Amino acid sequence: QVQLVESGGGLVQAGGSLRLSCAASGSFFRINAMNWYRQAPGKQRELVATITSGGSTNYADSVKGRFTISRDNAKNTVYLQMNSLKPEDTAVYYCYANVHPYDSIITRNYWGQGTQVTVSS
Repeated sequence: QVQLVESGGGLVQAGGSLRLSCAASGSFFRINAMNWYRQAPGKQRELVATITSGGSTNYADSVKGRFTISRDNAKNTVYLQMNSLKPEDTAVYYCYANVHPYDSIITRNYWGQGTQVTVSS
């Protein structure tokens, strides 16, 4: 069994900061790429940031310079540090990871349950 659990969401004023975490648990050989997506009400889910197993990162243009994705492989955890938050950042944030479980001959993709981020004016 593999699970991804997000935490760290909440309500913050514009200009404030939040740090999201996504911890993977279960039995697996490795975690490959890890990603953060977000989905605002009435909008499609969008990719916010990606980090490869080697630590290379990519960001959506809307968050470049404000958000930082990182990972701690020893803790099987990915983080999203969000600074200078704007009301437009309000959304449910989901982690998404490619994982090779012990009981599978192939890798699988997993979604976390999501954590709400609300940025007020």
